[in-house]
Amino acid sequence: MLLWIIVVVDYFTKWVEAEPISSISAEQVKKFYWKKIICRFGLPKYIVSDNGTQFASEKVVQFCKEKGIQNTFISVEHPQANGLAESANKVILKALKRRLTGKAENWAEHLLPILWSYHTTPQSSTGEAPFTMVYGADAMIPVETKRQSPLQRVRNETKSCAEVQYKSNVQKIQGG
Repeated sequence: MLLWIIVVVDYFTKWVEAEPISSISAEQVKKFYWKKIICRFGLPKYIVSDNGTQFASEKVVQFCKEKGIQNTFISVEHPQANGLAESANKVILKALKRRLTGKAENWAEHLLPILWSYHTTPQSSTGEAPFTMVYGADAMIPVETKRQSPLQRVRNETKSCAEVQYKSNVQKIQGG
């Protein structure tokens, strides 16, 4: 049974990674760091977390040390010191409450759409969506797959121009 959410926020892009978990253990934290952060985005220089036992455990500290990641811990009594994570937690919980309407047993199914919404919404601090900050392009939203959006038209025109240029370059090389 999934009871908890582990949340990580990238301070530069405001990208949020979150995953429902059944228990908050050092092993779960290590798996999350590996699967959701390191394997997707590379090694972070720092990880800021509260000093809960699951984050400050010898297993997690050693895991991070082996990877060259510096752990910084904030007091559990002062979660506002990790403001971005606290803000992300509030956004996620508020969105879950809006979606659930009394059926809390399936809350984990709603997490991915909530994260998608967060990733594709411009943030006031950057003026950009986290998706754009991470991938360097706007996300194609599902409605854009049904009809050609302005973004798709630009991509197609760019691709067509690149193909024409490529063929021209090949002809020049071949002497034709």
